[in-house]
Amino acid sequence: MDGRDLVRSMKAVGSAGAAKGLRTVRAAWRRNRAGAAGLPVRGRERARVPGAVQEVEPGPGGGTLRFSRSELRVRVAVNGAVFWGWDGAEPEPSYALAGRCPEPDLRAVLEPDKDGGWRVVAERVTVVVSRHGAIEVCTPGGVMLRRELPPRWWEPVEGGPARWMQRSEVAADARVFGLGGQASGSRLRDGTYRLWNTDPGRARGRGNEPLPVTMPVQLVVADAATHLVFHDTSWDGTVTLREGKEGAGSGHDRSGACEVRMDGGPLRCWVVVGTPARVLLAWVALTGAPALPPAWALGHQLAGRGLGSEEEVRRTVADHQEHGLPVDAVHLGVDDHDEHQVFTVDQERFPKLAVLSDDLLRDGIHLVSAVGPAVRATPGDGVYDGGVTADAFVRDVSGRLVKSVARRGEAVFPDFTHARVRQWWGGLCAERITQGFAGFWHDMNEPRGFAAFGGSTLPRSPRYALEGHGGDHREAHNVYGLCMAAAAYEGVRQLVPEQRPFVFSRSGWAGGQRFGGVCSGNAVPGWPGLRASLSMVLALGLCGVPYAGPEVGGFDGGQSPELYVRRLQLGAYLPLFRSLTGVRAGHREPWEFGPEVLEHARVALVERRRLLPYFMTLAHLARRTGAPYVRPVWWGAPGNRALRDCEDAFLLGDCLLVAPVLEPGADRRAVRLPRGRWYDTATGRAYQGPGQVLVDAPLWRTPVLARAGAVIPVRGDDGRLELEVWAPVRGRTGGGVVVHDAGDGWDEPESERYVVRWEGPRLVVEREGEDGMRAPSLPVRVRGLDER
Repeated sequence: MDGRDLVRSMKAVGSAGAAKGLRTVRAAWRRNRAGAAGLPVRGRERARVPGAVQEVEPGPGGGTLRFSRSELRVRVAVNGAVFWGWDGAEPEPSYALAGRCPEPDLRAVLEPDKDGGWRVVAERVTVVVSRHGAIEVCTPGGVMLRRELPPRWWEPVEGGPARWMQRSEVAADARVFGLGGQASGSRLRDGTYRLWNTDPGRARGRGNEPLPVTMPVQLVVADAATHLVFHDTSWDGTVTLREGKEGAGSGHDRSGACEVRMDGGPLRCWVVVGTPARVLLAWVALTGAPALPPAWALGHQLAGRGLGSEEEVRRTVADHQEHGLPVDAVHLGVDDHDEHQVFTVDQERFPKLAVLSDDLLRDGIHLVSAVGPAVRATPGDGVYDGGVTADAFVRDVSGRLVKSVARRGEAVFPDFTHARVRQWWGGLCAERITQGFAGFWHDMNEPRGFAAFGGSTLPRSPRYALEGHGGDHREAHNVYGLCMAAAAYEGVRQLVPEQRPFVFSRSGWAGGQRFGGVCSGNAVPGWPGLRASLSMVLALGLCGVPYAGPEVGGFDGGQSPELYVRRLQLGAYLPLFRSLTGVRAGHREPWEFGPEVLEHARVALVERRRLLPYFMTLAHLARRTGAPYVRPVWWGAPGNRALRDCEDAFLLGDCLLVAPVLEPGADRRAVRLPRGRWYDTATGRAYQGPGQVLVDAPLWRTPVLARAGAVIPVRGDDGRLELEVWAPVRGRTGGGVVVHDAGDGWDEPESERYVVRWEGPRLVVEREGEDGMRAPSLPVRVRGLDER
């Protein structure tokens, strides 16, 4: 235990009391002892660069270039994605990739280039490698999108993993997005961003501090093209960004810069070039299609903080129903005071859980169980004893179980990087399913090892299986949440094969969309938290995780009625709509703010329910194409620089533009519009883009604009599906897609494509069929005809 840990521990003693302080000292001492004992001393290091190219070996889709001190393998896949790996690194094995790596594009050939370099020319991209190891990614027309300078390694002289650094240059006009759930803004400004999943409570209000979902994925948007770059290593690292600056016609542009530093792991990279839609399509082809949530999971979900008994659950649901507030799911077990959230429900508090589940299900309300990875290390506990028998828990280098010290005693953690352990854990889901739970919410799975006392994660020396190749916590930490989600998703799929599993997590990594969604929590309090929540959902969508959302309500005990309403309104238009409830946890219900706030909350929740068919359509389209539900306003026009700088509004699919109010006291706000005509859905007023307009934003609603010609599936007043059609500009056509969800199973749903056009003074809505255009199969309500 070093001096800094001792100081922190003594501060905790003074602030938390003697008993807690002693646990703090004990936890910090144990963590440091475990970490120091298991990790090799790095000692002296030796720096290395690739050197000059010595020989070249062409291969399928590219080839191998051997430098004097390294080796580079370049391959273009059939979907247009480009892979390169140094020092013999291959695309597999990888936690990010779904299945086998795509086949190489045999049309792409490695050929000589100028100045002793080499290049691979493919249909959508050209890759140029210099004789010293710099890599340029160019458009087919030769415009440089990204230039990777020769990498550097620092290798321990005594052996061990090398840390490395990769510097890059991008166009002066480029803007960078992504890196997981960043709260500092959907567009990443100059600064350093750490890639280490961390309890969001420890990042609250600290700008670029780590968050529970970080990914080495950047989406770079420039005039020439959009490209995605993914450095496929799960080790701790940082990304330092510096935006470029254009020379105002002088020709002296300053390129944007990026520096990636990793503590270990292979130096391998994927790059995809194209439009945003094409890039995300290729990305999910690599990392897997997003899991399709059940239809009810797109509704309003209550996170039951403070719901400690069956009586409290029934009373809370009844109160919401009495006040006309729709509820589609209730989460149980979300309790910050118990870090051992495993597969056992307190029978004293919930003696008839199955009866409670059946009663709620009659009203269309599903139960979701909160589960954490920490298992109480108590002999006689069924989960603990089963895990010991299955050899499922993380151990240190000497073979002893790694234990954390939490509020309620010691805990151990499963090694989810072992397929056998994932299967064991997935089987434990049977208990909750039998009790009537329909889904799982993974909490504190960064993993939050020493939770409240002594640290935020496990020591870095414990050993993990890592799918057979072995390693320590430095490599396993970032993918721990992803592997836990995989365990639950596959377990539920085997236990209930006829239903789509519902799993979402607080933590994750690249490729996590295959197993569910992400709840980003509330990393930033107060009004800044609104921007942070929107930024995280946008960033996760651009990283391939479309189903995401914050916790609506937050932990601000003194939040104003206005802030509460604006949070609820924003959440109602995000994919995962999850609000906090529970008086014992300090959260106020809408009716406790007064009748005005209650009515505003009712409007937001009813509108969410009306749009559920549209959200279901977006969910199916995300699974098929990778396009997120929530998209930046530049999605369809990445070359529009004004739209690239817009971070306070978003597109919900192709049809709606949502402009949430993010500042206190505002009753009007400016909205940056993409090209075309847009209708205010509340007033019917038409606006013309591109450009900026001023719209009314009273407290009772969020400004939402519909694209002219849009066809939006909604729930009618009678609860049945109908089409809301917004009139196109005369002389133009419109349209849309409707996906009819076939229930919560795996049947492929029916899709319908509609076309809207003017025939003289009459607006015609038709459905595309195999034998031509047909009349709509659904009721149609046309809006925008009385535009002002």
